[in-house]
Amino acid sequence: MDTVEVNKFEALPLLSLNHVSLLCRSVWDSMRFYEEVLGFVPIKRPSSFKFNGAWLYNYGIGIHLIENPSIDDFEDIVEPRPINPKDNHISFQCTDVGLVLRRLEDMGMKYVTALVEDEGNKVEQVFFHDPDGYMVELCNCENIPIIPLSSCSFKPRLSSFIKSAPTKCGFMENAMMESLSMEMLNMSF
Repeated sequence: MDTVEVNKFEALPLLSLNHVSLLCRSVWDSMRFYEEVLGFVPIKRPSSFKFNGAWLYNYGIGIHLIENPSIDDFEDIVEPRPINPKDNHISFQCTDVGLVLRRLEDMGMKYVTALVEDEGNKVEQVFFHDPDGYMVELCNCENIPIIPLSSCSFKPRLSSFIKSAPTKCGFMENAMMESLSMEMLNMSF
């Protein structure tokens, strides 16, 4: 059996996510959206930049806007993409999903909702686009606990195909645990 070494290096000394950088058609329109809809605050950006942009900050994260009026030249589709929860997006936790929905309706914004359930816990999700079509999610994701894979119960891969009692983890987590177990067995001999 061939084993694949996933990572032979130590993790980089990261602290946290600092910012997300987004190309936008109009810095003004995007700033207004991130300020009025999401509550970000404009902050000073380096004066050495020779392009139009803006930095915003709140909730421990920055949004860096870079104006590029010709974004449409790079896109095959200039029509807005459908709101798809499985598409690339940035997500923010919120305290009141009902209030989010009311505010989006008051602003006339289109959105899609989803509900995620796991072991009796429910997460409400709201997805919508910014002025440039980037998707934003607001959710109460803290309702589902973060469980390290190391605490998941291990079952051999074949059990994933056999109807049995559900486990805490899915197919990929069990496959990773099986691979790790096999690697540990190989090291012990």
